[in-house]
Amino acid sequence: MGVLMDFKKQSSVFKKILDLKYEPIAISFTNNEIKTEDKQRIAICRAIKLAAQGEVIVIDKETSTCPGGSMYCGFSEPVSGEKKKRLQWFLTKGEKLFNSLVTFERMRKLTSPIPTGLADYLVMSPLEKATIMPDLIIFLCNPEQACRLITLDTFFDGIPPKQEVIGALCHTTISYSVVTGFTNISMGDWTARRNQKFEPDTLFFTLPYERIENLIKAIPKCSAGEAELVIPKEFQHD
Repeated sequence: MGVLMDFKKQSSVFKKILDLKYEPIAISFTNNEIKTEDKQRIAICRAIKLAAQGEVIVIDKETSTCPGGSMYCGFSEPVSGEKKKRLQWFLTKGEKLFNSLVTFERMRKLTSPIPTGLADYLVMSPLEKATIMPDLIIFLCNPEQACRLITLDTFFDGIPPKQEVIGALCHTTISYSVVTGFTNISMGDWTARRNQKFEPDTLFFTLPYERIENLIKAIPKCSAGEAELVIPKEFQHD
């Protein structure tokens, strides 16, 4: 592709090809202070929804309101001691997302590490409004659109990305790809879906930004993009 397309053009390509209902979201971590007129206190899952609807949101450790979101996005240390006990009770007896302390701990130990201390600021915005280089792109999409995206993503190398679907929405859509560099497809977590009223058919497709150029290059060559499907006679069925 030569010169990297600007963010607005990249966004336009995906919205046109996939007929996306929501804006692709640029996720950027930075230590540089970001000026914003509306410094709102907000949960990460809420910010994802609002950014997909067109808002630009800057989050730091002071404005992140969800302890889980703060932890998974690197603003706070993993909980221990009495704080961990309160979290254990909440997830097993409050939210009822885990059957026991053991199943919760197993999930924590078997999922990817948390990017603690990564950066001072997390910026979420529609890709077309991004002003700094994104680290990730999140697509809120339906299963068919996710299928097309993963096909475009693997078109040139054929390497299946390792998926991690269990855990908090902020983990599966942000921290997992930050730490591993893998593309991920997530259903989110039930609490975030319910509280933020994400639509039943919404999936979350996270793409490390360094892979975006290959997806765009694949569009004219791949039938999941714009390439015409050709089926030889011997493969055709009545």
